[in-house]
Amino acid sequence: MSHKFRISFLLIMLSLVYACSSSVELTNDVVSPGSKTDYLIGPGDTLDVFVWRNPDISVTVPVRPDGYISTPLVEDILAVDKTPTQLARDIEQRLSKYIRNPVVTVIVKDFVGTYGKSIRVIGQATEPKAFPYRENMTLLDVMIAVGGLTEFAAGNNAKLIRRKGSKSVQYNIRLKDLIEDGDITANTYVLPGDIILIPESLF
Repeated sequence: MSHKFRISFLLIMLSLVYACSSSVELTNDVVSPGSKTDYLIGPGDTLDVFVWRNPDISVTVPVRPDGYISTPLVEDILAVDKTPTQLARDIEQRLSKYIRNPVVTVIVKDFVGTYGKSIRVIGQATEPKAFPYRENMTLLDVMIAVGGLTEFAAGNNAKLIRRKGSKSVQYNIRLKDLIEDGDITANTYVLPGDIILIPESLF
């Protein structure tokens, strides 16, 4: 099975999965830059764990594939799906057995994030891929990350799939107008977990 056929088949299947979803124009009324989502730590992230007044146990550690980290005095603590602040409080609780009133700060140094919170671009992008969401990310940011559209892309027929509770909502997006014509009205904000489907032009 050729790579091109596999991509086309995947797009068809995803279209069928979301066929029952409503399809409307995506605008900034759906999500605004004021909307804030807390970053959740994911496997592969690199964390700076700083323990105030205790430089010997302040370390930089990777989040293992199993979702855990290990630091001096604290072995195998779950990091995945927690915010940096939540993880810091958990580490403080564990360290309190050895240190009086520990104060911990966790900073995400290199981001990967949880897979469910990633932005995924499928189809006729130059480099289709999944990558971490960044706060206030827009469609233009997404297209820059994937290198734009291929020459075969039907950019104005692209769809954005977004989870709404237990349902999925399908939005129309105009990527060709945004990228090729510079129509800034076609730009809008994306959210963690959004999937962008870019079909191939029939002509």
